[in-house]
Parts: sequence; C-alpha cells; structure tokens
Amino acid sequence: MLKKIDRYILFKYLTTFFFCLLLMTVIVVVVDVSEKTDDFVKSKLPAGKIITDYYFGFIPRIDAMLFPLFAFIAVIFFTSKMANRSEVVAILSSGVSFRRFLLPFVTGGVILAGLLWLGYQYVVPKANKKWGDFEAKYIDPNFGSFNGNNTYKQHVYFRNDSNTYIGIRGYDTITKTGNGFFVERFSGNKLQYNLRADNFNWDTTARKWKLDNVTERTITGISEQVKHSVTVMMNYNFKPVDLRNDEYLKDQMITPVLNEYIAQQRVRGAEGLNTLLVERYNRDAIPASVLILTIIGAVMASRKVRGGSGLHLAIGVVISVVYILFSRFSIVFATKGNFPPFLAAWTPNLIFGILVFYLYKRAPK
Repeated sequence: MLKKIDRYILFKYLTTFFFCLLLMTVIVVVVDVSEKTDDFVKSKLPAGKIITDYYFGFIPRIDAMLFPLFAFIAVIFFTSKMANRSEVVAILSSGVSFRRFLLPFVTGGVILAGLLWLGYQYVVPKANKKWGDFEAKYIDPNFGSFNGNNTYKQHVYFRNDSNTYIGIRGYDTITKTGNGFFVERFSGNKLQYNLRADNFNWDTTARKWKLDNVTERTITGISEQVKHSVTVMMNYNFKPVDLRNDEYLKDQMITPVLNEYIAQQRVRGAEGLNTLLVERYNRDAIPASVLILTIIGAVMASRKVRGGSGLHLAIGVVISVVYILFSRFSIVFATKGNFPPFLAAWTPNLIFGILVFYLYKRAPK
C-alpha cells in the first residue's frame, strides 16, 4: 500500500520524466523540421499529411531511444533535490528503511518499463515502418539501398523447409515479380521433385504465388513424370516480406510477426539470424534497463553531496554513456562474431544489475 510520501515521490518521478521527455521531443522535432524543410516543400504535401505520415512515426522511435536515459536523469534530478533539502534524511530518520524508501522508485520504474515494453512490442515497429516509408518516398530515395539492400535481389537461395530448397535468379521487392524460379525437394540425398518457372509474381487477391511457363518433374525410383503448365498458383511457405530481407525489416515488424519470421529463417538456415535475435531480445532487455537505471539513480542521488544536483547529473551522464557503450559493443560481438545474442542483449543489464547491488550496499541507511 502506497502512503502519502510514496505517492509524492512517485508523482515527482513521473512528472519530471514526462516533462524531460516532452521537452527533448520538442527540441528534436524543431531541429528535424529545420533540416528537412526543403524536402517537405518539395514533397508538396499538406502539413497535416506530413505530421501523420512522418512525425507520427518519427516521434515514437525517438522517444523510445531517449526513454531509459530520461528515466535515469529524471530520478537523479528530483532525488538529488530531495537530498539537498534534507528530505531523504528526514524520511530515513523517521524509521523508514532504505529498502522501503526505494519502493516508489521501483514502482515508477516498473510502470515506465512496462510502457516501454509495450511500445517496443507493437508501437515502435509500426512507427519505424511509417517513418521509413516516408523517408524512402519523399526524403531519401536511396534509403536502405546501401550494403546491398536495394529493391532488386539477385541469386536468392534458401531452404523452405527441412527437405525443400528454393532458388530465384532475380526478384523485385517493389513489384513483387521475379524470374528464374526453381524448387527442389529431396528425400535423404535423393531428388524427388523439381519445379522450374520462367517468371513468377505474388497474387495479392489469392495470396499465393503465380508461376508462368512451369515445368514439374516428379522422380519415383528410375521413372520420371514431367508436367508442363502455362500458369500455376502455388501456396509456398514464404511471402514477399521474406524476400525483402534488408536490415530495416526487423525494426518494422511487431514482435509476434518477428517471432514467426525468426522461426522461418531458422528452419531455412538463413544467414544473419543473430541480428534478428539481438533485435528480439533487445525488445525485452531495453525496457528492463529502465528499472535498473531508476534504482541506480535513486541510490546514487539520495546521498547529499557538496556538488548537489550538478554533480549527480554529471555522474548520471557518464553512467549512461558507459551503458550505451556496453550495449553497442555486445551487439557488435553478437552480429559480427560468435557472442550469443541473448547475452548480447542482457549483458549490460547484468553488469549494471551488479552495480545496483554494490551501490545499494554502500548507500547510507
């Protein structure tokens, strides 16, 4: 049961956090508008359309990036002020244990962590797609085209299931059409079925693949059956989104879709699986960091020091930078090396969780 002082601390935490986040969001949006004014004018879109199609995507993704940092800064800012006014000393002197003093901070951290978790599962991926589509259409036509992420894919090969392999000579991710399509199904090390089509495209109405000029071969023992067809509709275990395969795709999938995509890619033995897994695990690990940073900030700022809020904020910025460095390094080791993706996502939280325990033990009781 939260008491009056708990509600006071929780209110100060949440209001300070949302004020800081709102203020920084306004600043970032103003800077972004000043940089992209010419592009917006060239697009000839009304202001309302720019807001709904661009900034409704831009703002959530920016806020998600700033969320843990400003939760940390908010805690340090108002807690250090409480310490400077000797409010913390008064609370602890009244018989309240330090653990009990941290309860409203933990409650606030759980609330904010839950909000960020929901955002990363559903809101941020949709915002990334909205922002990315606008960026590619009106701002930067080459958005996502570097590192081989262009709209035309060549020589695509993958395993569709445990026995079936698919190859494509060329495929356009925009028109969803391609050529040089083949399917091979094996039993053990023996070929059982082979299909080849000159052209293929995705039928949006039937939600199936339409193959043109198709030749199918079914091999049974020493006999072979050959079938020629002008057009065939096939329901394969892959869709156009699976052939897009660029580095921005994972950021634009809500978590249930991402889980399904990862499962499909694992079955197919696709490369770059670690990148997908790091993204998936980060969607749980980053919200958890809000709670960890909240406790660190509360424990650290509750001590009254000569430097006051300024010193606490300076230390907080340093800790935030160190956390980000740990996170970046672990992700690079996972995507470019052999570091397990789960550990890559959770190692910063584990290290800073140990820091929480150390600071808590040394905090004035």
